[in-house]
Amino acid sequence: MRWALARVALAVTSMVALAFLIPLGFAIDHIAAQRAYADAQTRVAAIEPLLAVTTDRSALEGALDTMDGYQNIALRLPGGGSIGTPRASSGQLDAVATTGRAVTLAVPGGTVLVQPEVVSGGVTLIEVFIDAGHTRQGVLRGWLILSGVALTLVLGSTLVADRLATRVVGAARHLADASRRLGDGDTSVRVDAAGPHELQEAGVAFNVMADRVVHLLAAERELVADLSHRLRTPLTALRLNANTLGDMPEAASTRDAVAKLEQEVDSIIKAARGGTTAHNAEVGVSCDVAAVVAERMAFWSALAEDQERPWQLVTAAGPAPVPVGAPELGAALDAVLGNVFRHTPEGASFQVTVHRGNGSVAILVDDSGPGFHDYDRALRRGEGTGGVGSTGLGLDIVRKLAERTGGSLTVDRSSLGGAQVHVSFRTEDSVSARIGRPRRYARRGRG
Repeated sequence: MRWALARVALAVTSMVALAFLIPLGFAIDHIAAQRAYADAQTRVAAIEPLLAVTTDRSALEGALDTMDGYQNIALRLPGGGSIGTPRASSGQLDAVATTGRAVTLAVPGGTVLVQPEVVSGGVTLIEVFIDAGHTRQGVLRGWLILSGVALTLVLGSTLVADRLATRVVGAARHLADASRRLGDGDTSVRVDAAGPHELQEAGVAFNVMADRVVHLLAAERELVADLSHRLRTPLTALRLNANTLGDMPEAASTRDAVAKLEQEVDSIIKAARGGTTAHNAEVGVSCDVAAVVAERMAFWSALAEDQERPWQLVTAAGPAPVPVGAPELGAALDAVLGNVFRHTPEGASFQVTVHRGNGSVAILVDDSGPGFHDYDRALRRGEGTGGVGSTGLGLDIVRKLAERTGGSLTVDRSSLGGAQVHVSFRTEDSVSARIGRPRRYARRGRG
């Protein structure tokens, strides 16, 4: 922007300078020619009194020899003789003598001013030669002076415009840097309203917006904490009910699930009170996707067997690390698998595939249910997937987790006939370029 403003000033001042320089240059050329013509007229005026006194040849020659520039002066006497070296032809001089008017004639090397004078013996022609170089005397120097002045004005105006643009550009860059920092999560950033009036207004508006963002985030954290705190009462009742189930395996599994749910609620409350969201990543946190998927499938397999759902887990050989925490990835996978159990009929099969590529790891969840009613709405937060009781928040949470690593979430029709949820994560460092083949080993649930 600064260079653009400087170029505008350079172009405008250059046009203005040229608009004055060219006419002034031609004026100098014209003035030089007029000065040479006036000098020739001065010499003619100096000879006229001499002709009025005498027409003697020797006297005239002596007088001309004392004059400045005598070599450019010639006289043609009435008897046909001449003093000096005439430059005009005899025909041209005869025509001037006939008309009786002073004229300027073009001759080789310049021009001559011929002035007829009536004397006692006839007409004497005074001829003054004007050299072509004399008509250009001082023109080059004048052009150089004008060019120097124009160049100084152009450079000076450009420098002034650049200094003025520095103030504007500095304020704009400060505002842009603050916007980037606010976008990166630094809610404490503020700007000093500086620069032109418009940028000052933009800076004030930015500060108001930043204050509003801080207020809204604080209100959202309080709301999340309050809502999560409300869950403790039904969780306490649920835990008490689970304790009355005895020592059955199902009771132990229920108590473990309730305990884990309490831990998640506590972590949400602490994160909200601490000014962070429950899904903010910590520096250096990572987990093995294959291990987390296997652990969560072991949890969901019990419910799948109760509902007589055939299921299959397909993973790639070796670890598949991604830069997210294991609890976050487990919660995201639970959200996707929970949708399978909620929105497909009992007995519908599903499959989870872990695919490791070059610099990425993907999780595919396929089911044989009815699929999404509207695939476009499925990824819109709060609009749901079209199913009964669906809000769409679960897939939105998974999508944000994937995008935080540079990955993505897509939904499509599954090869099993239902829906397919494809979640991809970018790894911290690029793994082997060879794509890991799935189906190295598979676990099948009984169905």
